[in-house]
Amino acid sequence: MPSSEFAALIEEFDRLIRRDPARRGLIGGDGRFGPLGVGQLALAAEHLAQHARHAALVTGFFVPHATPPAAETDGPPGTLLLAQALEALGVRTCVVTDSHCAGAVAAAAEAFDYDRSRLIVPPRDGHWIEGFFLDGPGRDLTHLIALERVGPSHTRASLIAQIRELGAPVELFEARVPVQTHGRCHNMRGQAIDEHTADLHRLFDEVRTFRPEAKTIGLGDGGNEIGMGSIPWEELVARLEGEHAVCIPCRVATDWNILAGTSNWGGYALAAAVLALAGREDVLRPWDREHQRQAIEHMVAHGPAVDGCTGRQEATVDGLPFLTYIQPWEGIRRLLGFPG
Repeated sequence: MPSSEFAALIEEFDRLIRRDPARRGLIGGDGRFGPLGVGQLALAAEHLAQHARHAALVTGFFVPHATPPAAETDGPPGTLLLAQALEALGVRTCVVTDSHCAGAVAAAAEAFDYDRSRLIVPPRDGHWIEGFFLDGPGRDLTHLIALERVGPSHTRASLIAQIRELGAPVELFEARVPVQTHGRCHNMRGQAIDEHTADLHRLFDEVRTFRPEAKTIGLGDGGNEIGMGSIPWEELVARLEGEHAVCIPCRVATDWNILAGTSNWGGYALAAAVLALAGREDVLRPWDREHQRQAIEHMVAHGPAVDGCTGRQEATVDGLPFLTYIQPWEGIRRLLGFPG
């Protein structure tokens, strides 16, 4: 664990991002449920700061029923800021997305001045995973990170494989979750979006085969993202609202799973924590409120990108007005000694 000084600082970062503006209920600590994911930010940051040499970051969440259909604004900004933070520490990075989200992620890369040659859009066939790990960008991977990237829901087998104190609630799962929804990627409305989502989750399914020493990190805010398989299905279902909640939880687990009110906040906090541990907070000095606003506006205009909650092409994130959305980031910057 980090020293007590840095541990306290990262704990404050965690507190700032553990707001629940969409009232999804995952963060917990509201009297009904205990908090989920406490301490995961510090553990992930510590390992990245000490051991990262080459990281692949996976992002992009497509909203097929938006106007226009596009990737959402939550995900790429947090991913690109984290990638630039790691690059500043000498860590080689690449950002992986799919063809549906490529325009928005490329626009975010431009806004964050990230080398677009390091953006990877795998082909939609069954053979790219092996090439990625054996002679592609993943051949010497130390860390695989997903930020706001949807993954497939549970099956009976994945439910049983989850780590929990008591036995898996198999009968409850089979009674409540229709078979046709098993192993599908769902949005927060419970709609299956597999036809609009490439199988990038297979990187996490197969990383242990090709790179058993690599560590994985998932960042999310809704329960349907890669990494949420670290939390028992029934824990997530109890917190999520609506009949469709039983279908949403992603089965893909990661070594560390960071929860935040928006996934971008998780990426921002992880970038800040890693840089603080390395004594390189200066990297974040230029990324004030106005730079963040410009980055999201550029992504929306040139991606295009849309707000994942409203479905509109506007420079907001998860339905939050920009001044509300940016508050956790400004709080992190103040803790690092930067002006707003």
